[in-house]
Amino acid sequence: MQPDSRLTLIQDWLTDELALGSPTLQSASADASFRRYFRIQAGGQSLIVMDAPPDKEDIVPYLKVSALLADCEVHVPKVHAVDLARGLILLEDLGSTHVLTRLEAGAAPGPLYSEALAALAQIQLRGAAAAAQLAPYDAAVLEREMRLMPEWFCGRHLELQLSVEEQAVIQAAEQFLIREALAQPQVFVHRDYHSRNLMVTPERSPGVIDFQDALRGPAGYDLVSILKDCYVAWPRDRVEAWVEEYRGILRARAGSAGGLIGASLREYLRWFDLIGLQRHIKVLGIFARLCWRDGKPGYLNDLPRTLEYVRETASRFPELADFSGFVTGRLVPALPAATARARQARAT
Repeated sequence: MQPDSRLTLIQDWLTDELALGSPTLQSASADASFRRYFRIQAGGQSLIVMDAPPDKEDIVPYLKVSALLADCEVHVPKVHAVDLARGLILLEDLGSTHVLTRLEAGAAPGPLYSEALAALAQIQLRGAAAAAQLAPYDAAVLEREMRLMPEWFCGRHLELQLSVEEQAVIQAAEQFLIREALAQPQVFVHRDYHSRNLMVTPERSPGVIDFQDALRGPAGYDLVSILKDCYVAWPRDRVEAWVEEYRGILRARAGSAGGLIGASLREYLRWFDLIGLQRHIKVLGIFARLCWRDGKPGYLNDLPRTLEYVRETASRFPELADFSGFVTGRLVPALPAATARARQARAT
């Protein structure tokens, strides 16, 4: 279906089947998938319509994870109506103010991050049974994600021809990171728990969105997603202070938290940094693919920050010395010219 026919379909659903009159659709947001979101006014309240074309998106995972998180008493959008066949969901409107919006407006980060950490602790502690209902974040998934980096970031974006030796260095780093990820305690993982997916709401803030890809995986994954965010960066000392704050929340709520806090801050920071490296390697590939395959060049702005996370973290671990040298020697110098090429290509 073409976009206009999807809009007609949505209007017919709202008017004929849900009896909401003829509300005007206003674009609320679009994400990195094929999903779109529209805001409507109906019955004196603001609501959100999720449009997920069935040939491109499956809304069943969204509905499943939404229910699991709601059972954990996490603030997710309430589902008002669903049309599975046509890929439509009518949702509670959590507003348009992301945590990132507040940060960019100069809000103090402390309260925003304390709320985000408290909600994450709720997910990890209350979501233990729910995690068992999720697919595992296993070696195959971890490796498939990291393979996006050499293909899309190195090959397509940087236009690098990788030698056999360089490919071996990347593969060795990937296998090391997979082993480390699988050794962590396994929990409910949102997979995109960052400042653009946390909404500042009048009550029970933050509201949590974009959770449909949740898996059962490494304990440090969601924490590093918010504290080493691809859209905003903080000094290392502040990040470590928030990590310790988070461990304190878990300890206060559940004692040893079932091993989720690690034997020490040092061990937990190892979990945190290494699964963060896996995530940021993946994101380099995703952002490059979004630009070149999906026509979304806005993510080019976030590549330097993401690559810096990769460079800085790899340099911390002796086991990754060869990979660190590759990142510093080959990837970092190539990025500015590659991004300039991409912008020029998009402009023509």
